[in-house]
Amino acid sequence: MTRRLVVAHPSTELYGSDLQLVESVAAAVGAGWEVLAVLPGDGPLAERLTAAGATVRLAPFPVLRKSLLTPRGLAALSVTMARSTWQTARWLRRSHVDAVYVNTLTIPSWIVAARAARVPVVCHVHEAEEDQSTVITAGLTAPLLLAHRIIANSEASRRATGRAIDALGRRTTVVHNGVPGPPEPPVVRSRVPGAPLRLVLVGRLSPRKGSDVAVSAVAELVDRGHDVVLRLAGDVFEGYEWFREQLREQIVRDHLEDRVELLGFVHPTWPELADADVVLVPSLVEPFGNTAVEALLAGRPVVASNTQGLAEIVRDGDNGLLVPPGDVHALASAVARLDDDPGLAADLARHGLVDASARFSRERYANQIVTILESLRSRPAR
Repeated sequence: MTRRLVVAHPSTELYGSDLQLVESVAAAVGAGWEVLAVLPGDGPLAERLTAAGATVRLAPFPVLRKSLLTPRGLAALSVTMARSTWQTARWLRRSHVDAVYVNTLTIPSWIVAARAARVPVVCHVHEAEEDQSTVITAGLTAPLLLAHRIIANSEASRRATGRAIDALGRRTTVVHNGVPGPPEPPVVRSRVPGAPLRLVLVGRLSPRKGSDVAVSAVAELVDRGHDVVLRLAGDVFEGYEWFREQLREQIVRDHLEDRVELLGFVHPTWPELADADVVLVPSLVEPFGNTAVEALLAGRPVVASNTQGLAEIVRDGDNGLLVPPGDVHALASAVARLDDDPGLAADLARHGLVDASARFSRERYANQIVTILESLRSRPAR
């Protein structure tokens, strides 16, 4: 008999948790599940999910945003969520669903609705917020108490999930992301003689991603006499246009117009990684860090922040270099070290490629996700 899985996701873009959802859907479809993915609107993710074998349904539903974490915002959101939960529960009961897969903490109404409809539910946590108050963290994670299974994409996310409610951390299973490699076999290579050291940062433009830290590091490297260029492959989320303008002002102020290029959203990013000599991942916080894994799979040396999930991916001095988050001088020094020692850069790239291929394979990820989904089938939905 066909098993039906409803997948709910709050975004329509192609960033980390979005792309990981494609991997989860592909795993479920490969194991024989019929997957219906529900998104709040249209966007590039819908096409990718369809290609992975899912049927996509567009239906608006409330999503928790940081801008709503105010007394007035929460009051309005609670009314919207109550209505959405009731409607979703009715729909789930009529649809004869076997399981619900809720991707991220930001759509708790789906967890509540699934439980109300007596459908087994799993929530996949991709967040690792450690700077919120315990009260807010407790409020955001409390709906997880209704989930039958909880997945976290890293130990950092698991710790954050259980920070306010200890039982949640104990109930959470860590499944590191499965990351597809480049379409062509990677080639570990040295920089082009006489050419600038080419740096790339792939990811949205955001203070959390350390885009401004990378630009400041380039300025310091130039002052030290290093010939470097930086390409920023990504754009801002809506509402963060001010940060893009701030970066442009910073580039002009530091006289880096011929050194730093803002590319906007880039997909696929493999050509950028292939052209780079060093990949930077200077995030201040990062629950996992698909970009770091992709850089390793591309056969490129990585300099990343020693924070959260990135510290679970990059092993300092073995498959990359780690620096304190937000430390411009440390980031510049790590890049300078690779610029001065091409042999070290090549060794890190070779070790990183082998390590990432083993630890973050799609096959390993698919097996773990399917095992969790199968466990829901034998679990009562009470």
